[in-house]
Amino acid sequence: KMYFTSVCFLQYMSGFGNEFSSEDPRCPGSLPEGQNNPQVCPYGLYAEQLSGSAFTCPRPTNKRSWLYRILPSVKHKPFIAMSCGDVTENWNEVEPDPNQVNFSHSCGLHTVCGAGDAKSRNGIGIHIYTCNSSMVDRCFNNSDGDFLIVPQQGEILITTEFGKMMVEPNEICVIQQGMRFSVEVFGETRGYILEVYGAHFELPDLGPIGANGLANPRDFLCPVAWYEDRTVSTGYTVINKYQGKLFACQQDFSPFNVVAWHGNYTPYKYSLDNFMVINCVAFDHADPSIFTVLTAKSTKPGVAIADFVIFPPRWGVADHTFRPPYYHRNCMSEFMGLIKGHYEAKEEGFQPGGASLHSIMTPHGPDTGCFEKNTAAALQPERVADGTMAFMFESSFSMAVTKWGLQTCQRLDKNYYQCWETLRKHFNPKW
Repeated sequence: KMYFTSVCFLQYMSGFGNEFSSEDPRCPGSLPEGQNNPQVCPYGLYAEQLSGSAFTCPRPTNKRSWLYRILPSVKHKPFIAMSCGDVTENWNEVEPDPNQVNFSHSCGLHTVCGAGDAKSRNGIGIHIYTCNSSMVDRCFNNSDGDFLIVPQQGEILITTEFGKMMVEPNEICVIQQGMRFSVEVFGETRGYILEVYGAHFELPDLGPIGANGLANPRDFLCPVAWYEDRTVSTGYTVINKYQGKLFACQQDFSPFNVVAWHGNYTPYKYSLDNFMVINCVAFDHADPSIFTVLTAKSTKPGVAIADFVIFPPRWGVADHTFRPPYYHRNCMSEFMGLIKGHYEAKEEGFQPGGASLHSIMTPHGPDTGCFEKNTAAALQPERVADGTMAFMFESSFSMAVTKWGLQTCQRLDKNYYQCWETLRKHFNPKW
């Protein structure tokens, strides 16, 4: 697949978890034939394997790619600790708070909430980013886990060791553990990041839905090989997130020097417009798991470390039914974000770029206006959420909010609970 943007002409390969192969057309024949690690690689390249799983994982879960590069990534100066800013894995900065939490947008890269531990490879972190300048002669590498990036405002051009991806609002991308990347922006840019330790994202099982539906594999796009052979006399900075801390090292060349590669461990992007929506056509409100795009599974069957769920435009046709999301107490944590429009269960007070966290077993549901409107509505077939895209990071972890999220950001809506305060009693024992 090929896409033309105002920035550059980009090509992609289609599929999810496929065995891909790609070489920069400037160096035809740069992929070795018949083996991974020849004595001498074509064009004098170095062979380097990037493993995303243990060598002995079963074939369906075994992830690795071979990169053929001008210089190997091992050529760099020592890593030195650097300031982490508001990026943290300290979930004990403040006392636990089970209340419903609502944030408006803010500036920088900030950890909002999370749980678990990168050292034990089990947990998640949720971050919000804003920026208006590109990464110049620097890249980022996450040794702790995978990044699922959800742009909310402004397109981002991501250069990786595998090639380039343009990711726009209403699209997502996944940069898997250990992959170096740099981001170019074109103005004010904002979005969300879900970080998962110790697991990779998969397509959810479809069960009785059948062979097709939800996010189809063919709609995921992987970049094609692109390289730059560039010496940086002033130094190129590689930032490494390792055990929840940030470190930096220097080298004198661009890390995006991969001329060819093959394998099934790659970055990828996906347009949320391509999601094939499943919904109720008779009665009752189906559980939101039918809107799952990607899942990072735990070791317990049916329980996710994290699910990425969307609430896309669709038809609502259920009879005798309260059609918005129901009132709920959940054994999972629910972090909600809004890319555009208005969330159907809270049309006021939940802004694009903002977020809410409903912690484990904390009650949540439609506000007063939504309830009153939809209990009195004439139930005709209607479009739901047109012009809107809300999403949820749902996790089996009991997430803690950081000190930045609760205090420092000064974006916490302390009156959030009031959207339910005006719910009134309708009980009539003589009904």
